[in-house]
Amino acid sequence: MMKRGGAEWIAQLIRVGFNDYRKQFKAITRQAKPCFEAAEWAAIQCLAAERIDLYDVMVDQIGHQIRAAIHDVSDPELWISVKAHYIRLIVLRDDAELGETFYNSVYCRLSDHRQITDQLMFIQSQIGTSSLHREHRTDHIYRSYTLKEGLVACLNRLLDDYQFSIPWENKRRDIRNLLRYIRIHLSADIVAGDNTVIQVIRAIFYRNKGAYIVGRVNFDDQSMPFILPVLNNEQGGVFIDTALTDENDVSIVFSFTRAYFLVDVDVPAELIGFLHSLIPLKSIAELYNSIGFYKQGKAEFYRSFIDHLDRSSDPFEIAPGTKGMVMMVFTLPSYPVVFKIIKDRFSSSKQITREGVISKYQLVKRHDRAGRMADTQEFINLSLPRERFSEALLKELQEVAVTSIDIGKDEVLIRHVWSERRMIPLNIYLDEMLRQDNEQAVFLAINEFGKCIKELAAANIFAGDMLFKNFGVTRHGRVVFYDYDEICYLTECHFRSIPEPLYPEQELAAEPWYSVSANDVFPEEFSLLTACDCDVRKVFNQLHGDLLDPTWWINMQSQVSQGAIIDLFPYRKLCRFDREVPI
Repeated sequence: MMKRGGAEWIAQLIRVGFNDYRKQFKAITRQAKPCFEAAEWAAIQCLAAERIDLYDVMVDQIGHQIRAAIHDVSDPELWISVKAHYIRLIVLRDDAELGETFYNSVYCRLSDHRQITDQLMFIQSQIGTSSLHREHRTDHIYRSYTLKEGLVACLNRLLDDYQFSIPWENKRRDIRNLLRYIRIHLSADIVAGDNTVIQVIRAIFYRNKGAYIVGRVNFDDQSMPFILPVLNNEQGGVFIDTALTDENDVSIVFSFTRAYFLVDVDVPAELIGFLHSLIPLKSIAELYNSIGFYKQGKAEFYRSFIDHLDRSSDPFEIAPGTKGMVMMVFTLPSYPVVFKIIKDRFSSSKQITREGVISKYQLVKRHDRAGRMADTQEFINLSLPRERFSEALLKELQEVAVTSIDIGKDEVLIRHVWSERRMIPLNIYLDEMLRQDNEQAVFLAINEFGKCIKELAAANIFAGDMLFKNFGVTRHGRVVFYDYDEICYLTECHFRSIPEPLYPEQELAAEPWYSVSANDVFPEEFSLLTACDCDVRKVFNQLHGDLLDPTWWINMQSQVSQGAIIDLFPYRKLCRFDREVPI
């Protein structure tokens, strides 16, 4: 009989907690399909937020039970034994890598993120992503199709296999649209090849208003990814909205700027391995994030980052761009992330506390990011080698964030930090394009900037501080918002026009001649955003001048307040199929 509070008892308790977490995770995920079929869009967003919250709830629950049973929760000898027992309990599981991470979370919660060693927890996985390459099992996660009976028969069978409880709106038309797409975008060798095999993931990926069928076409020792987005016509039918076969387009669907998919999967590592074959430029960490295992994504990121530190020699340095008033940002040039630390003191213009900043980042984590806000990973007591910090960076940290760091002989301990994908700050990008007289790049970037603001508003987010320096440009040319200390819900704002002055002297006064409440927003003032360059202002006014009018904001606010979920899909409108195509 196990001793309560002993190492084996603790290991069993963590395993039971992990079992419960996985059951609840899957139960929440499985609700996405009926919600999609019923066009219950708000419910799908609630499921996504509920699933994010679930992890900490379960870790806290197990932590409380362990703390109540043992006197010294930080005894290293105890945890060495707990880890050994726990490995034996999970080693044969299909989701063992998630089990390791769940153990790590419980241990860190009890140890206050101290004594972070591989003896006591799984810094390096002992099971982990080695399962990514278990080729003998991968056919469990996908269906295979050949073209022996012809392409039309193949597509017809595929759509039959991925039916919903509501019928296809017009199955014949959808097949015709797919045939037309294939004829235009794919070579005849692929379509006619005797060895061509289509592999499609059995589980459908749900997010917001879309359901996504994901697969690859294998031919002549090559493969091509594809995604078939399925939409609900909200009248009792579904249809194929488009086809995506370009790797960049597929990558954008799995972007770090979008909400996590709800996809039911038994063997996560195998699904990740399949997805990585489709979009190899996506890291394993990002792919785990994309399907809702954001703590596993954090673990994979950390392992990858530590390995990179061992293989590289460049120093951490202050990130390029205008210094923030709230966050201090540094980066490792050879690795595509930035690290963000809350400053000790904020500019007097910032009416926010440290706790307020943390709550904003938590809001972004749980909210639909609409493809326009960067995902982040939060770290407590992150230890990095001191020798890799430039002197300028150490000096800056000591000046602006000394309460968040502890500089030792060999390491720099950062008490609270967020990691985020590194992007080119929009102000730097525009300055460079203007210097090069690249009018097209400026046009596209300003158009993306306006679309970013509008799509955030459609997702009930008002960015607040919309200066160019707070936006970044991704490798796909998309503009993304990443400065969250002033964001709020659109529905909390009061959009107003600036009142006309009663007499000329009022316009020249240092203070406004009209009253301003805390949530008042004056869109006319957004014209200052483009004051940097007359060409930039001209493009912005041409493309998005409606953002300077309170009417646009009030109309959007009204739609959001009434519960409308605006269509925001991760692909261009131009590539959507024609639903009126003759058959």
